[in-house]
Amino acid sequence: MKIGDKVRFLNTTGGGIVRGFQGKDIVLVEDEEGFDIPVLIRETVIIESANDMQVRQSTKPTAHIDTTQKRVIKEEEYKPEETKEGELLTVLLSYLPVDIKNLSTTNFECYLINDSNYYLSYNYMSRTDAGWISRNTGMIEPNTKLFLEEFEKTDLNDIEHVCLQFLAYKKGKIYSLKNTYSVEVHIDTVKFYKLHSFKENDYFEDNAMLYTVVKRDLAEKELTISPEEIETAMKQKEDNRRPRIQPIEKKGKDAILEIDLHIDELLDNTSGLSSSDILDYQLNKFREVMDENKRNKGQKIVFIHGKGDGILKNAILKELKNNYKSVYF
Repeated sequence: MKIGDKVRFLNTTGGGIVRGFQGKDIVLVEDEEGFDIPVLIRETVIIESANDMQVRQSTKPTAHIDTTQKRVIKEEEYKPEETKEGELLTVLLSYLPVDIKNLSTTNFECYLINDSNYYLSYNYMSRTDAGWISRNTGMIEPNTKLFLEEFEKTDLNDIEHVCLQFLAYKKGKIYSLKNTYSVEVHIDTVKFYKLHSFKENDYFEDNAMLYTVVKRDLAEKELTISPEEIETAMKQKEDNRRPRIQPIEKKGKDAILEIDLHIDELLDNTSGLSSSDILDYQLNKFREVMDENKRNKGQKIVFIHGKGDGILKNAILKELKNNYKSVYF
């Protein structure tokens, strides 16, 4: 594949002319609207090479060549199939692991899903400390899904807060006027470490994590929770649920305390909490248990930190070495 080749998309309708490359996996395709769309090379197919187009041009009589005009390739007009349900906008963001069997090291792909009869001109962006930055812009056709980007696991913090803005319209026909949308979505990056977060769905053959942006014309509202509400919920959970610290009876041995530090075991709801907030809460629970038992000489405690990437385990080891030097572990 080279600049100037004409390509078609494999997994969605459309195509265009190759205008450049991003790395070894992404090709920039200029569509009929003049937008440069980044697409995975493996999801495109060459339908006419740049050399063939040059040969075809050179065979035309020179008297008919107008060098001031850009050559236009006429194609069959795309006519999207419409559905009754598609008259109401449903738009989603989806995230899929490239290699789900190696979840701890794999890259991830992000797709935009347009489950409606409308064209969408969109801007997908993420929030930084300094402001917002666009990650992908362009147009998506009706009732299609569109690849937006591939990112590494080390980039998860960059997509914790994303926003999708878009304008809906139809081409060459009467349609109902829709609102312009600007919807912020909080991405729970902890879920990318858990296999069960990627589930069967109606849009992909593979398991995926879906975030609804708009459903039946209504924008999904991001759940916001104040620190006071979080503290109240934590206290209620501690009062109502079974004790988290339970002795395990061992014959001929002292009782062992077992504490599961998986956040799902500690909290019923982690909405609104960042990865840093979750780690702080787990470490506070660790310190609470250690301080409660520091005078119980010979007491054995088992902390379950899970697999993951070892962030919690290393944080616990650091705590033990710096703040609990008399403890054998």
